[in-house]
Amino acid sequence: MTLEERFEQFDDDRFGFSSIENKLSRRPDVHAFILLDSIVEPEVHPTGFPSDIIACAEHDEIWLDVDTEKLNEKITDEQILQLVRCGVRYDSDIDSLAMYV
Repeated sequence: MTLEERFEQFDDDRFGFSSIENKLSRRPDVHAFILLDSIVEPEVHPTGFPSDIIACAEHDEIWLDVDTEKLNEKITDEQILQLVRCGVRYDSDIDSLAMYV
């Protein structure tokens, strides 16, 4: 199953942050960032520092710097459900995770 299909199966649960039992933060976006960071190790730049989780932004959207292939190998459906409840979606146009802000 592709990462896009895995995210789509939880579309009806979008923005159900209050349903997450063991929150890593009181803020949905921070919870999502911490969860993603725990699943996939960030890329390290030549400076020796890891990349920021926000890759780019335009108007009212941000895209996240997460290797989607590695993510699909490691992430569970429960973790995807949590991300969807935090407002994270899969953007198939650029093979990236995205959020509206």
